[in-house]
Amino acid sequence: MTDTKFAHTVEKIGGTSMSRTAELLDTVLKGNRKGPALYNRIFVVSAYAGITDALLEHKKSGEPGVYSLFARAEGGWAWGDALTGVLERMYALNRAIFSDDMACRTADQFVRERVEGVRSCLIDLTRLCSFGHFQLEQHLLSVREMLSSLGEAQSAFNTSLLLDLAGVNARFVDLTGWREDRQLTLDETIAQAFADVDPSRELPIVTGYAQCSEVLMGTYDRGYSEVTLSRLAVVTGAREAIIHKEFHLSSADPNVVGADVVRVIGETNYDVADQLSNMGMEAIHPRAAKGLRQAGIPLRVKNAFEPEHDGTLIRADLDAPTPQVEIITGLKNVYAFEFHDPDMVGVKGYDAKILDALRRHKIWIISKTSNANTITHFLKGSMQAVKRVEADLSDAFPSAEIQLRKVSLVSAIGRNLGDAAVLTKAIGVLAAAGIQPLGVNDLIRKVDLQVIVDPADFEATLSALHKGLIEDRTSAGQAPLHAAA
Repeated sequence: MTDTKFAHTVEKIGGTSMSRTAELLDTVLKGNRKGPALYNRIFVVSAYAGITDALLEHKKSGEPGVYSLFARAEGGWAWGDALTGVLERMYALNRAIFSDDMACRTADQFVRERVEGVRSCLIDLTRLCSFGHFQLEQHLLSVREMLSSLGEAQSAFNTSLLLDLAGVNARFVDLTGWREDRQLTLDETIAQAFADVDPSRELPIVTGYAQCSEVLMGTYDRGYSEVTLSRLAVVTGAREAIIHKEFHLSSADPNVVGADVVRVIGETNYDVADQLSNMGMEAIHPRAAKGLRQAGIPLRVKNAFEPEHDGTLIRADLDAPTPQVEIITGLKNVYAFEFHDPDMVGVKGYDAKILDALRRHKIWIISKTSNANTITHFLKGSMQAVKRVEADLSDAFPSAEIQLRKVSLVSAIGRNLGDAAVLTKAIGVLAAAGIQPLGVNDLIRKVDLQVIVDPADFEATLSALHKGLIEDRTSAGQAPLHAAA
C-alpha cells in the first residue's frame, strides 16, 4: 500500500443498509462524487440483511440456520437443504441488484462457487467425524466462521462489481481466507491484503469478516465486522473511521419519544459509546472502539441515507462543555437476579462464584448492585440460560434465597452528568409522571444514571426522562446537545 497515512477514511456499512444497495450507490458509495473525490475511502461491508441469520441462526428468534442444523447431531442432512435455500436467496438478491444480465451471471457464479465449496467441505467433515478419532465439536467454531464469511463475500463482491459498472475503479478485497493455506494475525492479514492497494486511485470494498489467528467469532461472535473496521483503520493509518447506519445516533429512540423531539448527537466521546454498548445501543463494539481510541482515530456515526448530515463525532478527548444528559436509552426486558444469603456477611468468594456461573452460561451482565448479604445482577439473556444459573447456584449455596423477576432498565448517559442535580431532577420528573422506580443506580463517576422500573413503565420512563433532562433543558436556553448539521 502506498503512503496515504491520514489521507483516507475507513467506512463500514451495516447489513440493513446494504440491502438498500441502489440508494447507497446514490448516497454513500458514489452520489455526485467525481474524479479524485471518489477515492481515499475504504469500505467494510456486512452481509445483506437476513443472510447471516439464515447461515447461522436468527439473531433474535433463535430460529436455526445452516450452522445450527449442522451442529445438531440429530439434524441429519437438513443443513444441506438450508444451504441450498440460502443460495437461492443470494441469487434473488443478485437479480434485484443487477439489471445487467452478464453482471448478474457473474455474481451468481461467484456465490455458487463459494457455497458449493463450503458444502463439499461440510460433507467431508461429516465423513471424517464419523470416525471416533475426530469429534465434530472441535471444528464447530471453524464451521461457524466459514459459513458466516459467505454473506460478507457476496456483498463485498457485488458492491465492487456494481461500482465498476458505474464507472468507479473499485477493488474487491477478500479477507475471508478463502482457500488460503496459512493463517496470519488480523493485522498481518490486513497488511498483506493492502500491500499493493492505492486508495487514492481505487475504491477498496472489504469483507466485514476476516479469517485470522485471533478467531474473531470466538471473541466477538457477530460483532466481528466492527473489529475489522477498527484494525483496518489502525493498520492503514486512517484519518477517520465512519459507521453508516440506517438512522442517526439520537438522544432517544424516536419511535418511543417522538421524531419531532429527539436531537441528533453532534459529538461525544468513547466513554459514552461504551455506556451505549452496555445498554445494547451500540455505536461501536467496545473492543473495536479500544483500538481507535488508542490510535487517536475519531469515529463518526452517520445516517447512510442523509449523506449531507455530519452525523455524530466520537473522540477520546471530547469533554462536555457543560454538565448535561446526552442520551436516554434502555432495555425493556431485563432479568433482576437477586442472590440473598445471610451467611455471606464478611465472607469472600460469593461474587466470584456467581460471576463464574453467569460466564459459563453466557449471560450478558448489564449492571449489578450489592450490600452486606445480597448481590443483584441485571441480566440480558434467555430465560432457559438464566434458570441454569439459578440451578447451579442453588446447588452450590443451599442456604441462599434466589429471586428472579423481569424489569426494565433505563439509563441517562452523558460525558459529564455533573453533581446530584441530575439525580434529583430525574426523581422529580418520574414522580410527576406517576412512575415509581424499583431502584436507582448512581455511580460516583458521573457518566450514567440507571433507573430500574417495571416493564409496563418502560416507554413512559424513557419519554419522561427525555423531556425532563433533555427537552426542557434546551427549551430553557441551556447548551444544546448537538452541533449544527
